[in-house]
Amino acid sequence: MIPLSPPVLQQMTMGLAYGLTDVGTVRPNNQDNLLLLPEMNLVAVADGMGGHVGGDIASTEALMLVWKHLRAQHPPGSDAEALRQLHEAVLFANSTLFRNNAAAGLADGYGMGTTLTGMWQPLADGPSFIFHVGDSRIYRYRDGQLVQLTHDQTLYQQALEAGMKGILPPRNLLLQAIGPAEDVRPDVFSHQPAPGDLYLLCSDGLYGASTQEDLSALLADARPDNLPETCAALVEKAKQDGSRDNITAILLRCPA
Repeated sequence: MIPLSPPVLQQMTMGLAYGLTDVGTVRPNNQDNLLLLPEMNLVAVADGMGGHVGGDIASTEALMLVWKHLRAQHPPGSDAEALRQLHEAVLFANSTLFRNNAAAGLADGYGMGTTLTGMWQPLADGPSFIFHVGDSRIYRYRDGQLVQLTHDQTLYQQALEAGMKGILPPRNLLLQAIGPAEDVRPDVFSHQPAPGDLYLLCSDGLYGASTQEDLSALLADARPDNLPETCAALVEKAKQDGSRDNITAILLRCPA
């Protein structure tokens, strides 16, 4: 799968960004995709649903639809307006993919689908806004601490939080995705970056087999001049740890 943005460093107002997507060691094709848009301060990852029709198409289309919807809006005049525009962009992506599924005769819940997770900073002096559906993740590395900012929308996470004992559901069973169902409730919220913050946006193929400690150790060595090497090291670590999925990572380093 060719990424929507080529694997080159991108200078944005909110920081220096680099993204990399890899087919991994098991799957025959790459259903992940990524988006880096300096002119809009927008970064995002999407993981097409394996086993569903057109997962690679869904991941590409979801990213493009969010971009097109935001591009068509006037600059938000407030944080509340930015949140509304972003929420509407995610809903627009979902409704469009759902209609495409229906037109193809694919029943509710069985059409093409994708996760969708990203960050958008519409105003240079304002906060960033995070949007999230599914189980791709955003991490923040600050002062030596790696924190997961998104919440996995999976049956596995739900079972953990409910205190379920014994055999838990598989980790990859999503509660929500873009496309398969008519209704979706995205997580959309503001987040204030700090100087020097490092953000990792990734699909579950990157974090699923590696520990958070391993990810943190690799991110500790990340500098503005070695983001491509750090991205490649994260992908290689996932492969070494036995990832059986496509692997995608975006690194965003905020100015110090």
